[in-house]
Parts: sequence; C-alpha cells; structure tokens
Amino acid sequence: MPYDVEKDLTLVANTLRLSNLMIVNNDLPVKTVPELIAYAKKNPGKLAFASDGNGTTAHLGVELFKAMTGTSMLHVPYKAGTAALTDLIGGGVQLMMINTPVSGPPAQAGRVRALGISSSQRSSTYPDIPTIAESGVPGFEVVAWGGIVGPAHMPKDIVTRLNAEIRSALANPAVRERFKVLGAETDPSTPEQFLELSRRETVKWARIIKDSGAKID
Repeated sequence: MPYDVEKDLTLVANTLRLSNLMIVNNDLPVKTVPELIAYAKKNPGKLAFASDGNGTTAHLGVELFKAMTGTSMLHVPYKAGTAALTDLIGGGVQLMMINTPVSGPPAQAGRVRALGISSSQRSSTYPDIPTIAESGVPGFEVVAWGGIVGPAHMPKDIVTRLNAEIRSALANPAVRERFKVLGAETDPSTPEQFLELSRRETVKWARIIKDSGAKID
C-alpha cells in the first residue's frame, strides 16, 4: 500500500464486519466441511475454487483454509463475484467462499450448498450454518471489516467525540437492521481496539500472502 496505516492515518472506530459462506456446487459429493477436507485430500489439486479477484477475502480465505487443513486446490479469479457464482452453479468451478450478500441468497434457494460460515460465531442471519471453526478447523476466522479513519495526528478530543457518536449511531436498532439487510453486522470499537484489530489482521494476512504466493495482477 502507498501509505502506512499507523503513521499516515488515525483510526477512529471500526463499524462493521462481514462474513463469508463456504459454498460448493450441488454435484460435489460433500455436505460438510470435514467431508470437503477429506475429498480435497483424496483429490489434491483437482478442486477449483473461485474468487472475486486476487487478494480479496474470497481468495485469501480459501488460502488460509488450505494452509490450516493441508489441502491443495486451484484458484480461479474472476472480475466479479456474480460471474464466479454463475460458474460455480454451472459446475465450471466447485467451491467458493465469498461474502454473504453474494453467497447467501443462492444457498437459501438451494442453487448451491453452504458448508460453513467464516466468522468465529454463527450468524444471526444464517443460524443453521455451522462455523468452519466448529466444523473441524479450530481457530479459523475470515471476516471483512471496515471503519472510520481520519488523517494523521487528529486531536485526541476530536477522536474521542467522533468515536462516541459513531458507537451511539451503531447502537440504533434501525442502523443495525439496515446493516443486516446489506449483509453486514455492526461492530463498534474504541480507537484502541480498532488499531489492535488492524495490527492483528495485518500480521495474519501478511503471513498467508507470503506463504501462498498470492499477488495482485
């Protein structure tokens, strides 16, 4: 990135988190995450997983899954999640782990099969879908997140006031419901918690990017 998060920005408040569903083509003979792992190990490199582009959570999330399960799959990047989903439904690829606004509706309609959700806890929107972590991959978590940032060296009193107002807004039931409609969940934080989240995620994904050789092209 052409900037340093901690030197060039002030992290004010995290606002949301967005989970991914792991979905597979209906013809793939697996119905659970353990069955997928077993199938992938019996057929190394033969499963193709789609993403909405190199470096997205749909891409790196499966790279993390591969690293944690010792499996091998082929990455097929698309320019958009909808195109990837179309090929998944048609059988051109077998697997995808993409955000719930894209993956949830076709899973609920039975056009694809949902095996697990990438968050550490089950989703209130999809309570019957187990987490990948509880399905045999302990510690697995992939969550997209986003928040409010400002320029470097913002006065602390302004940061504190903004953070309080943002957290108050996120506690509003109407705001929380709107986020839910859009496929996300509110995730308010203090500035310190937001900075720690950024640091933790940077270390986590830097390791996966390095180990997998993922590149933006």
